[in-house]
Amino acid sequence: MSNDQILLEMRDLHVSYAVGKLRLHALAGVSLSVNRGETVGLVGESGSGKSTLAMTAMRAVIPDQGQLIFDGVDYSRLNAKGLTPVRRRLQMVFQNPYASLNPRMKICDIIAEPLTACDWGSAKEISDRVAALIKATGLPEEAADRLPVQFSGGQRQRIAIARALALEPDMLIADEPVSALDVSVQAQIINLLGDIQKELGIAYLVIAHDLALVHQISDRIIVMYLGEIVEQGTADDIIGHPAHPYTVSLLAATPVPDARTRRDKFVLKGDPPSAIDRPKGCPFHPRCPIARDRCSLEKPSLTNHAGRGMVACHFPGEQLSPVKPGE
Repeated sequence: MSNDQILLEMRDLHVSYAVGKLRLHALAGVSLSVNRGETVGLVGESGSGKSTLAMTAMRAVIPDQGQLIFDGVDYSRLNAKGLTPVRRRLQMVFQNPYASLNPRMKICDIIAEPLTACDWGSAKEISDRVAALIKATGLPEEAADRLPVQFSGGQRQRIAIARALALEPDMLIADEPVSALDVSVQAQIINLLGDIQKELGIAYLVIAHDLALVHQISDRIIVMYLGEIVEQGTADDIIGHPAHPYTVSLLAATPVPDARTRRDKFVLKGDPPSAIDRPKGCPFHPRCPIARDRCSLEKPSLTNHAGRGMVACHFPGEQLSPVKPGE
């Protein structure tokens, strides 16, 4: 796709935090892009850097190095005033709808808050916009004058989505938007996000640990491990033809709805290495079942593989597929 279709671009992002006299490297050279109207799924274990990437994209975290570019504007180090136009167009939905809403504010005030902060319009225009958002997200009309405590988790996430949509953004970053919800409610929120995208043409960066969920809603999938991208490609290619052993292991841990389907034993052992004392060579090699001497000495680069996306592995595609049909 041509560069004019790229909406959000991250180039060689590095983010670290001080831990005593040491540094924890949460992101170690991450580069990715999201096109207009596209849904990109970002997956990985806890500690892989997904949420740090989301907060960096929102500029809640300033990168140590690298660039953040939104619709051609580098906002990596803009001040608060310079960030305002970007933040109007780039919004976020947080993981926990029980913690992301002010419990003392009425729903109408929660949704109106970004509109008021950005001098969006008159009091009447803001009130009308709030009413339209409540309707668009499937909330009852009387929700406006109620408090968050009076709503279920799924309804609270609808409120959070309404607030994120208030300024008519071009893109939403959703950090584990359904992980705190019941399964039936998860489907409702995913369907709502899909309907909104069809109507508004909005782009999504959806962060999750559930590959099945990400496959359902994404055009492309990016797999992260220990602050780095290890594989990326179309959703169908990542699910159908995983090339990195870490991706295979994530798929092996995903429940299969068909009882006749069995999985090869490809379960990871141990925890991810420390982001303070990162392994030399491939960051995955201490847990990789196909690792060889080269893996501990030489770090693989993210390169094209078999015309099906990119993978950072010296021996891509050598492992077995994680799913085999039963006889």
